Amino acid sequence: MLVKTYGAAVQGIDAIVVTLETVVDRGFSFTMVGLPDAAVKESYQRVMSAVNQSGAEYPRHRIVINLSPADVKKEGAAYDLPIAVGILAAAEKIPADMLGGYMIMGELSLDGTVLPIRGVLPMAIKARELGFKGMIVPKANSTEAAVVNNLEVYGVDNLRQVLDFLSAKSGLEPTVVNTRAEFAADAGYCEYDFCEVKGQENVKRAFEVACAGGHNILLVGPPGSGKSMMAKRLPGILPPLSLAEALETTKIHSVAGKLKGGSKLMTRRPFRSPHHTISPVALVGGGSNPVPGEISLAHNGILFLDEFPEFSRGVLEVMRQPLEDRHINISRAKYSIDYPAGFMLVASMNPCPCGYYNHPTRECTCPAGAVQKYLNRISGPLLDRIDIQVEIMPVPFEQISSGAPGEKSETIRERVIRARKIQEERFRDEKGIYCNAQMNNRLLNKHVALDAETTAQLRDAMTRLDMSARAYDRILKVARTIADLDGSDIITPAHMSEAVGYRSLDRSSWGATNSFPF
Repeated sequence: MLVKTYGAAVQGIDAIVVTLETVVDRGFSFTMVGLPDAAVKESYQRVMSAVNQSGAEYPRHRIVINLSPADVKKEGAAYDLPIAVGILAAAEKIPADMLGGYMIMGELSLDGTVLPIRGVLPMAIKARELGFKGMIVPKANSTEAAVVNNLEVYGVDNLRQVLDFLSAKSGLEPTVVNTRAEFAADAGYCEYDFCEVKGQENVKRAFEVACAGGHNILLVGPPGSGKSMMAKRLPGILPPLSLAEALETTKIHSVAGKLKGGSKLMTRRPFRSPHHTISPVALVGGGSNPVPGEISLAHNGILFLDEFPEFSRGVLEVMRQPLEDRHINISRAKYSIDYPAGFMLVASMNPCPCGYYNHPTRECTCPAGAVQKYLNRISGPLLDRIDIQVEIMPVPFEQISSGAPGEKSETIRERVIRARKIQEERFRDEKGIYCNAQMNNRLLNKHVALDAETTAQLRDAMTRLDMSARAYDRILKVARTIADLDGSDIITPAHMSEAVGYRSLDRSSWGATNSFPF
């Protein structure tokens, strides 16, 4: 008897339906075709043991399973459950009339327990898109799949529950998640607050501008000046995720297997902080079984690179294209995958190996040439892509000991949200453009008009600092954001002056001399 069950395979951050055609006939053999990997082929032993331990009888016949489409590689143990169901239905041990309405996925242990899998959310989205009535998934993944509306999601603990449900011997309660209510309830939470930061008003202002326009930012300062502490508070002043952004972000983390058991829709912007020993593949994604890297896990959020020059040159250089295009295409001999990478880069570094160059009270102990060599670890093209570059100095004792709290993150966030709403209205007709940092040359020419005085001011700064054309574009974008924060339709000389001030670490300024140009 021929029976079809339905599962899914993940490609990039999307899913495609996999049809599992199972035939049980006279004879005794087991054959699986359709480009399965080793983990899928090994399902024979897991399925046989799970079926027998679940009180059913594994058929001692010739079994042929075809995984369609046959030209797409099937990976992992998530096909165990649909394979077991298909074999029993083809052997007429359970009815097959309900199988066409459900997508079934899950890994089986030898005792029949259904174990959690990766990528359930994009599978659920595809199931709803193709008109499936529902999904049968591991209990640990049920709330993740239930985020998708108009789809019945049944979470199961073991194979016996699935067999009884398909045989109509017992019912299963569908998992229900009120996506919008839970999203709204948790969207504004942040663990850290800027009111805990004493002093550093210029750095707080730079962070506000960066968040308002989605700009990349680099902090340079000695150890203990608060670089990491303030970076961790950035999610608290970013605008909340929209429902569409939250769904896309959750899909990426689901495919990467980063969602914890029982997780639902992600409501907070991701904050990824990889160690400087990270490899290029771990950063951009890929591998033998391709998964998203750190830059994709930071999509719609922040990628924080502490000790920026300590990252290997190869790791830093692979970020150049994603920073510009906001997506990354990974092409290998056997696959080509496109991952989103619309992240905000936040980096911090010491000014020299000892960390105290240009310190107001401590002397730098680095030998001659060491400072410039240290700074040269960051290439000019990469530095050009960082819109805002800020020096951070130690906080004086008077400010540290002061009991007066700083401005709350909530207050800063309100200003950021107002500026973002201006940008949303500005780019309402532009697909995929939500903030000033995403503007291309056409949009710059359309939305950034300078008067004669402001143009002369920018020309003088470009000539004096010998900036590149990319730096010119970045200055215009930052100036547009500063004007949005002020609620101004035009960019004034004051806005331009602040934007130019954020380029004080431009490569031509501090790479050509032995003095640090602050």
